[in-house]
Amino acid sequence: MSPAALRPPAAAPGNAAVPAGWRHPLRALRGRLQRWWHSRLPLTDTLVLAQRNVYILPTRPGWMLALTLLLLLVASINYQLNLGYLLTFLLAGCAVVGVYVCHANLRGLTLHLGAPAPVHAGQAAALDIRLSSERRRPRYGIGLGVLGDRIAGPADAHLAWTDVPAQGSALLQVAWAPPTRGLHRLPPLTALTLFPLGTFRVWTVWRPAAQVLVYPAPEAHPPPLPPGEPLAGSSGAARVQSTGEFDGVRAYRRGDPLKAVVWKKAAQTFAAGRDDLVSRDALSTQRQQLWLDFAHTGVSDVEARLSRLTAWVLMAEGLGLDYGLRLPGRELAPDQGPGHRADCLEALALV
Repeated sequence: MSPAALRPPAAAPGNAAVPAGWRHPLRALRGRLQRWWHSRLPLTDTLVLAQRNVYILPTRPGWMLALTLLLLLVASINYQLNLGYLLTFLLAGCAVVGVYVCHANLRGLTLHLGAPAPVHAGQAAALDIRLSSERRRPRYGIGLGVLGDRIAGPADAHLAWTDVPAQGSALLQVAWAPPTRGLHRLPPLTALTLFPLGTFRVWTVWRPAAQVLVYPAPEAHPPPLPPGEPLAGSSGAARVQSTGEFDGVRAYRRGDPLKAVVWKKAAQTFAAGRDDLVSRDALSTQRQQLWLDFAHTGVSDVEARLSRLTAWVLMAEGLGLDYGLRLPGRELAPDQGPGHRADCLEALALV
């Protein structure tokens, strides 16, 4: 074996080790310019694309076309080729017309963002955007997406594409993954088109004013609900078991709501070949309350506590129980229903 074969392979220039935390100075400068530019844009959930907020630049194929036209022109002049002049100016004329068509394909659109629904941490927020056009001709190849870390371009965003009919509208859904729980302002969005030739890119940058609420992620395998607390003046004989169900039950009566049926016990009776149903005892229910307490979750980490409380809120709501929530500096009285669930999850998200 030759000595050269024993040498370690040389590292590729593009794969050289980069110190941790180091950032290319040009990228850092470009990031500052981008943030300065975005800070000057208005916050709005409805954007009308006009001459002042629509930008145009050649794409890489556009620059290649310009270089090809220059070579054709030089060759035609050098060899006095009349057909070469014809081809050069014909292609140049098509490119110039493409500038106007591409710009008009985006200009005049109205973009409207609907209020995003709350999501749990780790889930993507769905942004519903409606594109409306009053022009008598359809618009083709309109892309929408979340703007990336670099200045607008098709490689910087995952785009959703659609065509907008003449004097009509189209609905697009763009996904964005919030970084953490809490209330987040939406990132800048971009709308662009390459129609008709792909030689020019026309785009805009849009800063929505809407915000999205991100709930804590529920614990994957939470423990059972905590025991209920007896009401003042009650004997406290009725308690909540570790399964989140009441001790006091009675035989099912016609007219009892379905949420009062103890379905786990019903499944056991069905498996045994009986059809006896039991319901929760309302009198027993009135002697205790279920409280979900931040200080009594059984874990020490703040995010783990919020995750467990979120799972308990969803569990109690699914069982149809009245439940209250105690957080540092805030307390929500026991209740149930979609509104109470939303209030509890919002309080957990904003802790």
